Amino acid sequence: MDWKAKFQDVLTDLERERDELRVRMHLAKAEARDELAKLDEKLDELRFRAGAARTEAKSAMGEIGEAAGRLADEIREGYDRVRKTL
Repeated sequence: MDWKAKFQDVLTDLERERDELRVRMHLAKAEARDELAKLDEKLDELRFRAGAARTEAKSAMGEIGEAAGRLADEIREGYDRVRKTL
């Protein structure tokens, strides 16, 4: 194989790798968007629970607060997962 053909093979391989990476990046961004949308829903739920906690009786406050804390932790962990994919 002459050097021109070998060089062309290298270029072709690099272009294929680049294209594959572009596709993977696009898919990762889509996955991150989906994850972020789910986390937004959970954040809305947390806001709702916080509002409900203000209106509930004091005996239920601890339970609602614990559930809200777990939900906040779950949202934080989700944001970390999204951050790692970007």
